[in-house]
Amino acid sequence: MIRFLHTADWQIGTQFGQFEPDEAAHLAEARFETVRRIADEAAARKVDAVLVAGDVFDLQTVSDTVIRRLFGALQAFSGPWIMLPGNHDAALVESVWTRAQRLNCIAPNVRVVLEPGVVLLDECRSALLCAPLTQRITYDDTTAFFDAAETPPGYHRVGLAHGSVSGILQEGIDSSNPIAPTRAASARLDYLALGDWHGHVRVDERIWYAGTHEQDRFRGNDPGFMLDVTLREPGASPRVEPVRVGKYQWHRWDETIAVPTDVDSLKARLAALNGNDVLRLAVSGTAALADAEALHVAVEEARARVRALRVDLSGLQVLPTADDLAELGAQSGYLAKVVARLRGLQEDPQSDPREVARAAEALLLLARIQRELPREARSA
Repeated sequence: MIRFLHTADWQIGTQFGQFEPDEAAHLAEARFETVRRIADEAAARKVDAVLVAGDVFDLQTVSDTVIRRLFGALQAFSGPWIMLPGNHDAALVESVWTRAQRLNCIAPNVRVVLEPGVVLLDECRSALLCAPLTQRITYDDTTAFFDAAETPPGYHRVGLAHGSVSGILQEGIDSSNPIAPTRAASARLDYLALGDWHGHVRVDERIWYAGTHEQDRFRGNDPGFMLDVTLREPGASPRVEPVRVGKYQWHRWDETIAVPTDVDSLKARLAALNGNDVLRLAVSGTAALADAEALHVAVEEARARVRALRVDLSGLQVLPTADDLAELGAQSGYLAKVVARLRGLQEDPQSDPREVARAAEALLLLARIQRELPREARSA
């Protein structure tokens, strides 16, 4: 029997350029923290090995310090780590892996597989058929040699590769680094551990993607997991348990406001977020001035709680009601004309979207200025 953890796509060194520097720093640090969590789990679960199916590093050019920190994060588990280069950290003649070797920071229990071949784990009678990427993009199936690869009798046959199972994954990513969907069957594999897709996915009973250990995109494809895999005897079905290890939860909300209760609902959802959440929020639709102001306050309060927030309110039209106008002292006179003009810009289907967004912002700014005045001083 062999029990191992299957993980992949750590992308150590990811820059997170879409975020503010302090936000990006926390997100980058979480990738190290979650590697340490995987090491702790490996030790606690007493697994036989940890298989890392490619893209350990996001770039070949990460600093020496990043390389040292990554290998230092593995220390809690003293068993075998089997690491495979992927498309981001391919086993080039000169690569992040050769630099790590020169730095002498790879512990003896960490095996970096730089050439296609078979790695034997004799203590658990298992043979790992490894297909590292030796260039960033390939158009041949690097796992093809698995079919003819010889392994000792009675050993588990476990494949380890990085690429795209043809015809399975979305968004047209099947064009490079292809892997045949029948590979587990044709190569008599008990399990095929894959990396490249950033969510954990069951392709079939024996072929799995582990996904990235720490979410890095606003995409709902179940990232943030590792897989705890048990093979009891050669040929038997694997037992696969997804285990959540990621620190941050990324959310993408596209909200449309039509009635005041929509604002109340969104405010409640924002209030439920905490420091482990990363949010991209886009709001469209229409709201009364008071509701729009309340939503802006809720967004800024959420910004102070969550780890990172990207927000776009440019699609929300702010249309003052009679009550709003009365509160601002804008029922008549010059101020009423300004408000009417700004409202008209938003309601005119011929208006440039940028002008619509600026009109909404101007109304909110005008409201804030008016509310800061004593009620008796508000212009009518």
